[in-house]
Amino acid sequence: MGRDLGPEDIQRLYGEKFDEAVASLGRVNLALFGKTGAGKSTLINAVFGYDAAATGTGAPVTRDTFYYLHPSGTLGIYDSQGFEVGHSGDEVIGAIGRIVADGRTRPLAERLHLAWYVLRWSDRRFEKSQAEFVRRLNSLGLPVMLILTQVPIGPQGQVHPEAWELARYVQELGLPLAPDNRIFLTNARPDDFLHLPVHGLQDLVDATFAVAPDGVQNALAAAQQIDLTRKRRSAIAVIRGAVAAASATGVTPIPFADAAILVPIQVTMIAKITAAYGLWLPRARSASLVGSVAMATGATTAGRWLVGNAVRVIPGGYLIGATISGGVAASITAAMGYAWIGVVERVIREDPDAIAGLASSGKLAELFETEFRRRLRLSPGGPPPELEQGPPAATGQ
Repeated sequence: MGRDLGPEDIQRLYGEKFDEAVASLGRVNLALFGKTGAGKSTLINAVFGYDAAATGTGAPVTRDTFYYLHPSGTLGIYDSQGFEVGHSGDEVIGAIGRIVADGRTRPLAERLHLAWYVLRWSDRRFEKSQAEFVRRLNSLGLPVMLILTQVPIGPQGQVHPEAWELARYVQELGLPLAPDNRIFLTNARPDDFLHLPVHGLQDLVDATFAVAPDGVQNALAAAQQIDLTRKRRSAIAVIRGAVAAASATGVTPIPFADAAILVPIQVTMIAKITAAYGLWLPRARSASLVGSVAMATGATTAGRWLVGNAVRVIPGGYLIGATISGGVAASITAAMGYAWIGVVERVIREDPDAIAGLASSGKLAELFETEFRRRLRLSPGGPPPELEQGPPAATGQ
């Protein structure tokens, strides 16, 4: 693609590259068990930003078990709907056993990788039938993690003593729990009236990474919404690859009139970053958004500004003959990449569900342009653009 690259070309390219990026991440498949009311949906929504049951689009595995696939494709959830005793429990175990056995002949993305067993601490008991269900799950070769939900903590971070007592009781049963017979004490939804702050999710996510197979780590990083550091690490690797490609493109200086030659590199970069963060929009909408962003604030716009102001672009290097050097190409590309990281992290921290509205209103493109100009220093008389080393700080829960 060259100087005639238009919005439709960019949108088509983004869609193709985003699909490729998601496919390369693979999928992590999680089985979810526990009685009705244990807080499974709240926990999944807090960790993955996705309320599977609310979608109403689960594929039935048995009458009591459904499989939900996140729209991004990086997460699959088997939900037993709270039936784990008697005939229903036998049916669930039978279905999970067939899934595990069948997965041994299938690609990694189609296998069941681990299970969460969710127990509401306020039930204050863990029955023999529940313990036996956990043992049967593990006998299938499935790592099982046990999570206490809605656990209150005091003002100094101390856990409710009865929650500790329940956790110790379960540990003393000697169940085959992963990892290392740990019990995870969590609360996924804040409640100021009951003094229930969110806690325990980062430990749960860290342990889930330790339990999940190596081949699904990238999918898990994209799917979970707690640890932005893992997402950012993947995104920075994407930017470095794009910067290297853009720099190589500029080894022979590019006329600014041909600056669009960099756009495929930049659009591919944005698609990969979006996939790495697990930020999902309907394909047509996200492609349209990136198309408008690339045309409004991409290499061509930045290049025209640089020529018009004839500023120094990298230490020791100057614009000569209205061309883009490797250094300029790298600077522009890096600015776009880190700007996009800034936007997606802001969306994740503030309200992931609001992205559709931001995109349709044009505010997402405005956020990107603000970040892009800040990083490229596009203001008359401002300092030269620089190849920044990292995105702004952000924290997960």
